[in-house]
Amino acid sequence: MNRDSQRFAFASITTLFFAWGFITVTIDPLIASLRAIFSLSYAEVMLTQFAFFLAYGVVSLPGAALVRRLGYERSIVVALGVMIVGCLVIPVATHFETFALVLVALFILAGGITVLQVAANPLAAALGAPERAHFRLTLSQAFNSLGTALAPYLMSSVVLTGGIFAVEGVASAAQRAESLRHIDLAFLAMAALIALLAVFIWAVRARLAGAAPQLASGEDTSVALALRSRWALLGAAAIFLYVGAEVSIGSTLTNFLHEPDVFGVSLTRAGKLVSLYWLGAMLGRFAGSVLLTRLRAATLLSLAAACAAALCLVVRLSHGELSGVAALSVGLMNSVMFPVIFTLTLERSSASHAATSGLLCMAIVGGAFLPRLVGMIADVAGLRAAYVVPLLAYACISTFAIAAGRAAPVNSGATASAAH
Repeated sequence: MNRDSQRFAFASITTLFFAWGFITVTIDPLIASLRAIFSLSYAEVMLTQFAFFLAYGVVSLPGAALVRRLGYERSIVVALGVMIVGCLVIPVATHFETFALVLVALFILAGGITVLQVAANPLAAALGAPERAHFRLTLSQAFNSLGTALAPYLMSSVVLTGGIFAVEGVASAAQRAESLRHIDLAFLAMAALIALLAVFIWAVRARLAGAAPQLASGEDTSVALALRSRWALLGAAAIFLYVGAEVSIGSTLTNFLHEPDVFGVSLTRAGKLVSLYWLGAMLGRFAGSVLLTRLRAATLLSLAAACAAALCLVVRLSHGELSGVAALSVGLMNSVMFPVIFTLTLERSSASHAATSGLLCMAIVGGAFLPRLVGMIADVAGLRAAYVVPLLAYACISTFAIAAGRAAPVNSGATASAAH
């Protein structure tokens, strides 16, 4: 396969990274909107993230089987089709004003994204020279982060304006209906854009198939093998905690920044400011790629996680704008965590890369459980007190990094094969 074909294939796949990054983070302002529309507690509204990220635990293994059966390019088109279905179920849910059906729609949407990641991640790492796999993955992650940075601003402009958000006090039925229509508009627009992306991928499927690496097969790909590796389990725990902490903060930031003793701005303005949290992650990935040429990966991870824990402590103990700035700054610290945890784990796991990667992808389900815990604490003691959960998570990740730095790699040539 010539270099131009690989570059074209890589550019095509990178659009998928942007798409699932954008869609995943649209849930953050949606949470604030649903909480107001359906009068939900924090524990209840966090079921949105539970439904969304539960798909990673449920769909990852069937998704891998689908990719082996259909191939990369066809699996990607199927995944995009499933995502369209998820988006189209949202207007049905809002028509019947049923929060439970919204959760079903989000699970379907996330199921498609899970299959998309299972198919697209290995392609991003493999489309080119092996020694540049780290660079390709980092570049793809940067576009993923670009999607996460844009999504809160654009989504907040739609779902947190007008309707019930244009009045103070009790809103009328007509205003509530208007807010529901805004949610419909956002997801119908996403469905249309995903459809265009699916048409593009289908049109270039032959070129993708020619550039795609051979699919691995055999018993060594079983996740069960990774369960017998100490480092695979430790890495999975670190991924579980990282995704849970990142999602917990992002999910509650709109309401947190809205509080009078933080920034005291409108929900619309607060939702747009959440873009800074994800922008920090994008910028940090570029900076992190440079720092990794000067610092050991384990050292950088331990420092980033320790700083994130310290920022969570500042949020917990301070008031006013300082707490808001500290919460937003955690995004910068998050930037390098996922790929570095992945790489450190692959280097030290005694199981195959395929088996270890499968377990690590399943561990993304942490985004379902930690936000739920944060919501429960927030209902009882407030959002500021709930930051103890990500604080402890980041402290554990820093400990993992220190331990990894002291352990000899089993395979120093490992490369991360996923992005979040």
